[in-house]
Amino acid sequence: MKKVWRYLFPGLFGLLVYGTIRLINDTLASEFFWERSWKLNALEIGDSVLTGYLLVFAFNRLFRRFDRKLQQTIDYRIVLYELFWVFVLTELIVNMVLTPLVALTDDGLSWGDFAIINTIPLLYCLLYYAVVRSHKLLKAYVNNKIQLEKITNDHLETELKFLKAQYHPHFLFNALNTVYFQMDEDVSGAKRSIEKFSELLRYQLYDQQQTVPVSRELDYLQHFIELQRIRTSEKLQLKVQFDPQLNGQQIYPLLLLPLVENAFKYVGGDFRVSIHAYLQENRMLLRVENSIPPHAPVTKGSGIGLENLRRRLALLYPGQSSLETKVQQSQYTEEGHDQPTIVKEDQFVALLTINLKH
Repeated sequence: MKKVWRYLFPGLFGLLVYGTIRLINDTLASEFFWERSWKLNALEIGDSVLTGYLLVFAFNRLFRRFDRKLQQTIDYRIVLYELFWVFVLTELIVNMVLTPLVALTDDGLSWGDFAIINTIPLLYCLLYYAVVRSHKLLKAYVNNKIQLEKITNDHLETELKFLKAQYHPHFLFNALNTVYFQMDEDVSGAKRSIEKFSELLRYQLYDQQQTVPVSRELDYLQHFIELQRIRTSEKLQLKVQFDPQLNGQQIYPLLLLPLVENAFKYVGGDFRVSIHAYLQENRMLLRVENSIPPHAPVTKGSGIGLENLRRRLALLYPGQSSLETKVQQSQYTEEGHDQPTIVKEDQFVALLTINLKH
C-alpha cells in the first residue's frame, strides 16, 4: 500500500494544485472549467500532474542530500538553506512547465495569472515540506538530545571516577602511615591493623556505581574508626553512636568516610570526636564533631576529602543531599577532685543529610 501511495501521491499533489488554481481563476472570471474545451482541460490536468511528479522527485532528491547533514547536527541554518532550495525548485519547475501553458491558452498570461501560478504551488510545496520534514527534523532533534545527554552522562561518570581515584590515594596515605608508626612499637598490633586495612580495601573493590545497604556502609565505617583508634593518642575521647534503624536502606558507598576521616585528621584541643548517625523520616543524618585547638585557623569545608565529597553528592544525589560544616564553641563538664569544671572548646561540626532509597 505504501508503495502504491508513493507513486500515486505526486499526481494527486499536482491535481490539488491545479484544482486550487482553477477554482481561483474561475471565481475571479465568473467562469466554469467544465464549460471549457475538454481537450484544453485534459492538457492542463496532464501538465499539472507532470508538475506534481517533477516537484516531488526534486524534493526527494533534495531531502536525501540534506539528510546526511541532519544526522550529524540540527542547525537552523541548514533548515533555512533547505527552504531556500524548496523555493528555488518550486519556482523553477512551475515556470518551466505551467507558465508556458497558461501563456499559450485562453487569453494569454496576465500579471494576475502569473502571481497565482507562482503563489499557489509554492504554498502547497511549503505545506508539503512542513509535513514531510517535520518528522525528520524532530527525529534529528531527539537524536541530538540523546547524544548530548550521553556525552553529559559520560562526562559525569568520568568525573566521578576521577574524584574517587583522587580520594583513594588520600585514604591509602593515611592508613599506611598508621601501620608504619605502629611497626616500631607493636608488630602483632600492626598485623591486626593490616587485616583491618585489607577489609577496607576489599570493600572498595566493589562497584561503586551501585548502592549498598546502609548497615554495610556503617560496618565499613566502624572498621575505619577502629583502625584510626589505634594510631591516635590515648587521650582521645571517642563517642560513636549508630541508629539501629539504619539497616536495609540503600546508599552509594564511601560517602560517610570523608567526614570521619577529616575528624580524626584535625582533632586537637581536648581530643574529642563524636560520630552520630541516625534516621529521621526517610533521611539519614551523619553528624561528626571534633574538637580543635582554640583559635585554630580552620577553614570550613576545606581539604581534598570534603571538596570531593561535595562534588560526589552533587553527582549522585542532585537536590537530594546537603552538607553543612561550621566551627562553633561548645562547653562540657570535666569532673575534678574537688568540683566539676566547665570547660569551653572550639569544635568543627559537619552534618551530612541524604535522602535514602529503599
